Amino acid sequence: MGRGTRGRHAAATVALLAATVTIAPTAGCTSGGGPGDDGRAPEESKQGTSPSATGPSALAVKIDNAAAARPHTGVDAADVVYAEQVEGGLSRLMAVYATRLPETVGPVRSARESDLELLRQFDSPTLAFSGAQKKLLPLIDKAPLRAETPGNSADAFFRGSGRPAPHNLYLRPGRILPETPGQAALTTGFRYGPAPEGGTATDSRAVRYPAARFTFTWSDSRDRWLVGMDGAPATTADGTRMTAATVVVQYVNVRESAFRDFLGNNTPYTETVGSGKATVLRDGRAWDVDWKREKAPDGTSFTTGDGTPVNFAKGQVWVVYSKTP
Repeated sequence: MGRGTRGRHAAATVALLAATVTIAPTAGCTSGGGPGDDGRAPEESKQGTSPSATGPSALAVKIDNAAAARPHTGVDAADVVYAEQVEGGLSRLMAVYATRLPETVGPVRSARESDLELLRQFDSPTLAFSGAQKKLLPLIDKAPLRAETPGNSADAFFRGSGRPAPHNLYLRPGRILPETPGQAALTTGFRYGPAPEGGTATDSRAVRYPAARFTFTWSDSRDRWLVGMDGAPATTADGTRMTAATVVVQYVNVRESAFRDFLGNNTPYTETVGSGKATVLRDGRAWDVDWKREKAPDGTSFTTGDGTPVNFAKGQVWVVYSKTP
């Protein structure tokens, strides 16, 4: 669903620092310290510039998904949750908010190169994260997004006292967005409505990375897919089971990027522009479909073999990127 190149807003200076920047003291918080998010010292993240959004724009938050980071906070309020593979075969989430802003989101972690391509589908989105590799910072500076980090929005971030750094950094979205962006900010290309004909009755579907696993199990009573991570039920910090109305397992090209972590592991680059196959799960059924995103500013279309658009169920959508077999 092409939309053409959008106009971008003027640039505004922001500071991009690593997750270990000391946070202003707040009740019940710690001031952090320790190694950077990717094992780098704080000085490896420098200042840069990024466009600022003047109108409502979607908020994307990079979410830690290591076992020590669970249970998550605020992910259940997201409109879309993207899951991708990162270094060492682990996974990380990006939660996108437009229709609801939770009081708190986290734990927040670092940005990746793939995020910049994925976020081009939104108009001047806000990306909240907690550091990035030094060589990636110039790319973030040039990207058409508004960067929010502990370095330039210290009052919006805090460290919780219940777990060790770096798995304890949280965001208060209301302190970086003056209002809820609204449905119009979700320029994903997704369509919502009645289910397509056909499909195959499906009880569960698993997506495996080298060192991580997602499982989605259909619940008739909840009319939702129950989310599982690494073999355990996924819950929020208040004990609520995480669910999805629609799950998309999108098969994409996952290649090596130009970046490595401090252990020398390459950072995978997940290509979200192009075309390929996907499986859409909704209403306890699965459809094998085609996906297409011609240009970075476009949303992604999902169609059946005859070209009929595939509607998603109303509610939270999970998009799990999996390497094309």
